[in-house]
Amino acid sequence: MKKLLLIVSAFILCACAATGDNPEQQRAEIAKMNNQVLSDVEKASPGAMAKAKSAPGYATFSNAQINLLFVAAGGGYGVVSNNQSGAKIYMDMYEGGFGFGLGAKDFRALFVFHTSDAMNTFVNDGWVFGAEADAAAKANNKGGEVGGSVTIGDITVYQLTKAGLALQATLKGTKYVKNDELN
Repeated sequence: MKKLLLIVSAFILCACAATGDNPEQQRAEIAKMNNQVLSDVEKASPGAMAKAKSAPGYATFSNAQINLLFVAAGGGYGVVSNNQSGAKIYMDMYEGGFGFGLGAKDFRALFVFHTSDAMNTFVNDGWVFGAEADAAAKANNKGGEVGGSVTIGDITVYQLTKAGLALQATLKGTKYVKNDELN
């Protein structure tokens, strides 16, 4: 059990860190990730980029997730773009849950905030609870996934699997927090 916790902890710490030797390089890597996520989501869901750019704001995240039998854990990083002020808010995300799952996946997410209140609540409170069921088997550009977009209140979420092999049905909580080092 200790080895399992050590593996999960190391995985989460690695997943939560944008690459780069200093904050400026990390912000540059996050900007590249942001542009790639917008492009990839647009290919999968035409019109999504226009919705993101015309909304009060949007967020892009790079996430990694691991599921080992009854435990799910993950982590990642991203940026919230306020379309009204032009501000960028750099954030980290951590998740944990339980349910049936086996595998690991590297995925990207786009959150479109349809109101300023929804964006501000996300930035300042950052908790998301929910159930997730999906299947993914993808390496490079080969394979497939079951997923897509969902609208919850005033937020639409698009999720794309970049790579991984996972089958899961979990209840989990996700915490999005401001990254003090990058803001």
